[in-house]
Amino acid sequence: MQNLPFTLDLLFACVSLYLLKWYISYRHVDRKIPGPAGLPVIGNLFDIPREDECRVFSGWARTYGDICTVKALGKQIVILNCPQLAHDMLMKKASIYSDRPHFTMASELVGWEDAVVMLPANSSRFKSYRKYMHQAIGSRNSVTMFNDMMDEETMRCLRDLLVEPNNFEGPIRRAVGTIILMITHGYRPSSSDDELVKTADDATDQLSHLLAPGNFLVDTLPFLKYTPSWVPFQKLAVEWKKTLYSLTDGSFAFVKEQIASGTARPSLVSNLLMHQELSTEDEKNVKWAASSLYSAGIDNPVNALATFFLAMTIYPDVQLRAQKEIDCVVGSNRIPDFSDRSQLPYVNALVKELIRWGPTAPLGAPHCVTQDDVHNGYFIPKGTTIIANIWHFLHDPKVYPNPEILDPTRHISRPGSPAQKDPYDVCFGYGRRICPGAQLADSIMYIFVAKILCMYNIKKPSANATDPRCEFTSGVLVKPKPFQTRVTLRYEKAHLARLFDSL
Repeated sequence: MQNLPFTLDLLFACVSLYLLKWYISYRHVDRKIPGPAGLPVIGNLFDIPREDECRVFSGWARTYGDICTVKALGKQIVILNCPQLAHDMLMKKASIYSDRPHFTMASELVGWEDAVVMLPANSSRFKSYRKYMHQAIGSRNSVTMFNDMMDEETMRCLRDLLVEPNNFEGPIRRAVGTIILMITHGYRPSSSDDELVKTADDATDQLSHLLAPGNFLVDTLPFLKYTPSWVPFQKLAVEWKKTLYSLTDGSFAFVKEQIASGTARPSLVSNLLMHQELSTEDEKNVKWAASSLYSAGIDNPVNALATFFLAMTIYPDVQLRAQKEIDCVVGSNRIPDFSDRSQLPYVNALVKELIRWGPTAPLGAPHCVTQDDVHNGYFIPKGTTIIANIWHFLHDPKVYPNPEILDPTRHISRPGSPAQKDPYDVCFGYGRRICPGAQLADSIMYIFVAKILCMYNIKKPSANATDPRCEFTSGVLVKPKPFQTRVTLRYEKAHLARLFDSL
């Protein structure tokens, strides 16, 4: 008992040190993340925008600052309107900020839980998927292997645009879809209405709806997944699950059949199945990695090219300058290819400016924090959804003067005027969730933009037609709202149309 006072003193000292450490770490935690006030119980359920989300969140930056939050039925969403915050949280703390929020409808009911977009970032399957994708398209050198194929499919697109001058969407989607399917499965669609391509298009369109915040009440109230099968969202889930598995199983079965018959083309799937000994689990990973690459990889370039057609319709002066550069480099007897890229600085700048001006994933894809965190004095509880407002980053007038104007020269360095911040630094996402197809998307954009501008003029349907409005759809992936434009062969390049006869 004689040591009791000493023991009590030691205990008191330890407790004091612990409390001091806690105070130092959390002394600013009383800083509440600002945001709309909300209502009892339902919180900010009616404050969360259903359209023009990126612009609404951008407006909140003026009211609440670089970071703000909303809560709906107990679920917290934090919006980042500052690229430095996004970098510090999503890149520097990637180990805890790289998960996805749980979407009950998408994952549990439809079946997207096996796709890379929904997998936990620390899971072995996620790492396997990323490894397979990196081998296929993760570097400039690996993408270069597909240059000839991309060149050929872009030429087919030019031919189809000649047949469908008022419908650029069909030829563009067919060509990009073929490029991705050739890379993932060695599959070339048999016709413009190919069944597998249609299934893939349906699945990717459904995924965009599934990942849009607030589209399905079951994501907010997960117990609703136990409702009867006749409930509308349950019936929809069954239908969409059938579409997803038709894409995933059908495309994989095609490659296995081609391997068995000795006619398989080189692709992500065939290369792995033919040159490695794979377990049943490995085969499943390969199947879903390839399907994930298609579903995640087609919409971004297709939507970005739709933005290209919109921009050229609105900005004929930008189009003319790019065409003059192309003509100076390739002359009048050929069409540009990848070997010309280093000599086309304005065209390259145009590709970057299109991504900045009309980003196809303006809010990126939502992240989720896996453990409690304190950042800049703000407490971020485990399970919080984090949204980086990429559109705001790319339209900040302090970084990009006159951000609503399409101006490729902002990405070209000149004496006394350095290039503005590279939009590629933010547009492909952050941390372990950064887009694995960034190099491929950039190559697709370049070759389509260069070849189309070489051969065609893009303009309003008639001289007295009004300019289309710069308006985009809503959701995780966006594209321009319907607008009218048409393509016509450039007079000085019309003779090159004979090249289409060989395709």
